[in-house]
Amino acid sequence: MAEKKYSQYVVQHPIDYNGAYGATVRYVGETDFKTNFSELFIRVTRDMAMEEYPHKHDFDMWVWVLPLDPVDMENLGCEIEYNFGYELEKYIVTKTTCFYCPKELVHGPFIFRNVTKPVLFVHSMLAPKYYKTETYK
Repeated sequence: MAEKKYSQYVVQHPIDYNGAYGATVRYVGETDFKTNFSELFIRVTRDMAMEEYPHKHDFDMWVWVLPLDPVDMENLGCEIEYNFGYELEKYIVTKTTCFYCPKELVHGPFIFRNVTKPVLFVHSMLAPKYYKTETYK
């Protein structure tokens, strides 16, 4: 089949069912679209911690948590803990939420507890690819 005029704007990636945190799909601006925007989608189905240590980035980032329940798009079916700042100010959510992390703001880790139904973790960033600077070990 001949290459179409706008085919560079359509990227289909396979799902990595063996991702460290769960089924994962990645879109990397640097390689997929030659842009400064990347996104990561992870299906969370069990209790876990994402990122062992707090860290920061030199780019803005948005992290969404949404239930994968077509009937109830509000209740996550779990408890998620997230921390902000060097003082690790704790936030605990149980409903659909977006966490905004301006560049250089220390954040993390993400801790999922009492997971009773699948949750979609969406990691959107204004960066050509994901990278971080760990702040504690």
